[in-house]
Amino acid sequence: MPWRRVVSADALPQTGPDSVRRGGPQRIPRPPGARPGAEAPWSALTAAERAVDLAALREALEGWRSPQVPRPDGRLAAVLVPLYVEQDEASVILTRRAVHLRTHSREVSFPGGGHELGDADLWATALREAQEETGLDPASVVRIGVLAPLFTVGSDSLVHPYVAELPEGRPAGLRPDPAEVERILHVPLSQLLDPAAYRQELWPRDGHLRPINFFEIPGDTVWGATASILLQLLQLATGTDRPYPQHPPQARPSGPTGGR
Repeated sequence: MPWRRVVSADALPQTGPDSVRRGGPQRIPRPPGARPGAEAPWSALTAAERAVDLAALREALEGWRSPQVPRPDGRLAAVLVPLYVEQDEASVILTRRAVHLRTHSREVSFPGGGHELGDADLWATALREAQEETGLDPASVVRIGVLAPLFTVGSDSLVHPYVAELPEGRPAGLRPDPAEVERILHVPLSQLLDPAAYRQELWPRDGHLRPINFFEIPGDTVWGATASILLQLLQLATGTDRPYPQHPPQARPSGPTGGR
């Protein structure tokens, strides 16, 4: 299949008068030799089976802990994965990063950033960064779990994703910090779980093919670390995979990320 360096809404095929125009201005540094990868893990599910219930997700996350992945020479970071329900549909809050940023310019990401000395733990880092970037009140956030950490090459960071619920629903008064955020995105999980929204590519690196995940949503292309975190979350929510192993209660590890 032909690859494009820039994925935009105009570059993506559209079918039918009611088709959603997916994709956005994000630049994709696709290397030579990239090829299509796996289909969406939930592609065989019906729309009803793909519906996400936050109570069921909380239950799935209960008793799970992310593996401890030491990265002594890297930067510790945390992101918040804020979920809420509006009109019986679960949604997630994402941000589009400001165009002038040195790394990950205009990429779609979760609110988050690097751990600072004043942060009690990485959960505190995620809350602080979310408040700074979007104005989200930490008092409105309830932590419900943590996904497996992953390393980002561009920022040399080990990122810990904290899943949180906003019990009061869609938060009012969010404002993007123009120094870091171009736009705040409210994305229904059903949109991400549409099998047409997800794709995987295999990129050659160091003699191996590395899977890179993508979600094409209206106006934006979510890819890289953010897409990998979404993939973990959605696989757990739909029961299509287990993103990390379950630790027996007596063997559950503790660490600097803060306890449940």
